[in-house]
Amino acid sequence: MSKKIVVLGAGTAGTIVSNNLRRHLPADWEITVIDRDDEHIYQPGLLFVPFGIQKSNTLVKSRKKYISPGVNFVMDEITSIDPEKRTVKTKNHTFTYDFLVISTGCRIAPEENDGLMEAWGKNAFTFYVKEAADQLRLRLKEFDGGKLVMNIAELPFKCPVAPIEFVFMADWFLKSKGIRNKSEIELVTPLPMAFTKPKAAAVFTESAREKNIKITTSFELNRVDGKEKYIESVQGDKVKYDTLVIVPSTIGDPVISNSGMDDGIGYVPTHHNTLKALKHDGVYVIGDATNVPTSKAGSVAHYEADVVVFNIMAEIYGAKPEEIFDGHSTCFIVYSKGTSSLIDFSYKIEPLPGKFPLPKLGPFSLLKETKMNWYGKLAFEPLYWNVLLAGKHLGMPPTLVMAGKEVG
Repeated sequence: MSKKIVVLGAGTAGTIVSNNLRRHLPADWEITVIDRDDEHIYQPGLLFVPFGIQKSNTLVKSRKKYISPGVNFVMDEITSIDPEKRTVKTKNHTFTYDFLVISTGCRIAPEENDGLMEAWGKNAFTFYVKEAADQLRLRLKEFDGGKLVMNIAELPFKCPVAPIEFVFMADWFLKSKGIRNKSEIELVTPLPMAFTKPKAAAVFTESAREKNIKITTSFELNRVDGKEKYIESVQGDKVKYDTLVIVPSTIGDPVISNSGMDDGIGYVPTHHNTLKALKHDGVYVIGDATNVPTSKAGSVAHYEADVVVFNIMAEIYGAKPEEIFDGHSTCFIVYSKGTSSLIDFSYKIEPLPGKFPLPKLGPFSLLKETKMNWYGKLAFEPLYWNVLLAGKHLGMPPTLVMAGKEVG
């Protein structure tokens, strides 16, 4: 009997789940993780690049360095998946599996937005990929006033708090340059509010009001006009800009669609609580590749990894997978260089005020802008590299989600 697990993608989700599986399974289980390159990018750090707080080259490290001994790392391009035959083909190899973990992530697709490529790098920018974040840094460095618009093209997109963080950071940055009074900042979103969760949205909206940041909601992007410098909605509304920062349309990896496993936009239909693929046996989905209704964020991948490992091992030992994933997400929201907020929520539980991770003790505050939260955000990057990718647990229990009430 073969004993093979194949993991597609060595980003945050794929690396954590591969390392955790290796720690828990005996040596006769062969674990292979496949990715097209050896560059692991710490994506939360990209937010800081446009403001000169972080250099983009410090965010890239070797994938191999963080993949545990005993895991076979294959650098190759995945070309197709056959869930019926339980095979994965790459340009140079064919792999068979007993269990497949899909962690192929998602990517921005600016070519999907009408008119955006004509403005790309001229007056339209993003910080969601490394090279573009560097371009935006140069743009903001020479920015001397005018209208700065942060737009979300459509849902879903990676890290739902990042655009909010960007406009808050832009407020701080322009104040530090002494040109805030010469500048307008506007967040334009397809959501009916500032964030997906009403209680947190209300807090963010009030913070934006205090910072004189305009929020325009329910704006479904139709096209970008880089020549006249405006974005237009499907309904015909227009928002003018001098500099556009955009989260373009976001799609799953093309191999998912090409293999007939997607939901129409490249994500795998996934059971919300077991994280099994809905249509294919022996397949689990983790991280940004899923279509579960929670954030596409690193913390979610971390929490999901425990569930995927638990359920794969349950199946190996003859038990049914358990419905134990609750959509848990924990996100820092940076307000300025020196202050941050924090939210913790799930499918059913709203972000709540209180202390995290220990009720009453913290040390971090929820739904509150503090210096301590900023230090937590800074500390998380070395923790990410040294703890998360080693496949070990951070020891941050989902206290708030389990309690379902305000704590602390």
